[in-house]
Amino acid sequence: MRRAIALSLEMMRSGKGGPFGAVIARGDTVIAEGFNKVTSSNDPTAHAEVTAIRLACEALGSFNLSGCEIYTSCEPCPMCLGAIYWARLDRIYFANTRADAASIGFDDDFLYREIPLPLDERAIPITPLLTDEGRAAFDEWAAKPDKIAY
Repeated sequence: MRRAIALSLEMMRSGKGGPFGAVIARGDTVIAEGFNKVTSSNDPTAHAEVTAIRLACEALGSFNLSGCEIYTSCEPCPMCLGAIYWARLDRIYFANTRADAASIGFDDDFLYREIPLPLDERAIPITPLLTDEGRAAFDEWAAKPDKIAY
């Protein structure tokens, strides 16, 4: 956790992004470190947790990080929380809360409120299109004998 906090300070001070750092470890071994690169890479998905997950998957040669834990300087936002679940990390440790983040201008509450809303009530309009055609890929996946499940 101290390394995640140190990353958040170092990289924020260097101008590479917001004050967020993350470390993924397996036992006492650090697998990967990540920091917020949103502004320096012009990538809104380059949060500390996501960058750490990407690097850990690359280091381990796997999309499954079971057996690993993440230490992050702030409670994960909904996007990062989703990525953590998809990566199958075993545990999350965090320092600052989402309320702490909101107090300095990083307010994820809007996203937490949007997610449970019906599609037609969300702030960004969502319209299904070509659902029958889109279903073809899913049908083919369902029947694919050599698929790699995740």
